[in-house]
Amino acid sequence: MSESTVLVLGSDPPPKLDRLAGRARVIFADETSLAGLLPTADVLLAWDFTSDAIREAWPEKGPRPAWVHTASAGVDRLLCPALIADDTLVTNARGVFEQPIAEYVAGLVIAMAKDFYGSWELQRQRRWQHRETLRVAGSRAVVVGSGPIGRAIGTTLLALGVKVDLVGRRARPEDPEFGLVHPSEALNGLLPQADWVVCAAPLTEATRGLFGKEAFALMPPRARFINIGRGPLVVEDDLVAALRGWRIAAAALDVFEQEPLTADSPLWDVPHLIVSPHMSGDTLGWRDALAEQFQDNFDQWSAGRPLRNLVDKRLGYVPVG
Repeated sequence: MSESTVLVLGSDPPPKLDRLAGRARVIFADETSLAGLLPTADVLLAWDFTSDAIREAWPEKGPRPAWVHTASAGVDRLLCPALIADDTLVTNARGVFEQPIAEYVAGLVIAMAKDFYGSWELQRQRRWQHRETLRVAGSRAVVVGSGPIGRAIGTTLLALGVKVDLVGRRARPEDPEFGLVHPSEALNGLLPQADWVVCAAPLTEATRGLFGKEAFALMPPRARFINIGRGPLVVEDDLVAALRGWRIAAAALDVFEQEPLTADSPLWDVPHLIVSPHMSGDTLGWRDALAEQFQDNFDQWSAGRPLRNLVDKRLGYVPVG
């Protein structure tokens, strides 16, 4: 294959693409220049995976990249009708974020169960106040999303002795790790028994607003809710009402409807809510891992071999298997 043109959306900080030297011409675009450069590119790397620019600039006709890779697990920020309909291949960063996110969720579960926040606050006040806390082993978690991230979360919680109900789009009996993957229509029947509800689902039209007033009403008062998926999976006003009304015990959000949160967002002051700035998968060296993954897939593409992590654009994620 002759030298290809790789267009990179975002350059802060720039990806380390040393292995493409002599094999590809690498050019960079920002949100204002992207539309004009798309027709010149063979490959598009969505390095800035928080941008909606690809969805807004994707051409409905004429030249366009043959392959788009996003440096994120989710593809909702780039998919649009024109991109879904054409022959462009889309891949994602499956394999980079799963275990870090699973560790983050496990940390939240332990911190909530053992009331670490309360200990820190009492220490700040120099108060000695003995309390009893919860056992993690023997509790039950409902993990919504049976892709690699949801499965990593589930297996990590299993290692802590948590009973895990994994929920996917459709039922998968005789699962080697979980016994059964429940179908999405079983979710409402599982929520009343949950001590922990973890949202790791992809954002699609079917899952948007999945956790709203009705879902929170089904959870028992002891339930703790965690979202590391996508912000629009949760109706934030309904979550706030559930927390302020003590209808659930606590929650943690790492993703939000609008990011970053503004300084005047009411979410900062909601009782029993932990807010973190979309960082659950970002461990030291994560950008280098993303760049290596893209270059490995570029080797596949250059050699005419099948791309790894190929997204089903109509489903909005990489199908299991």
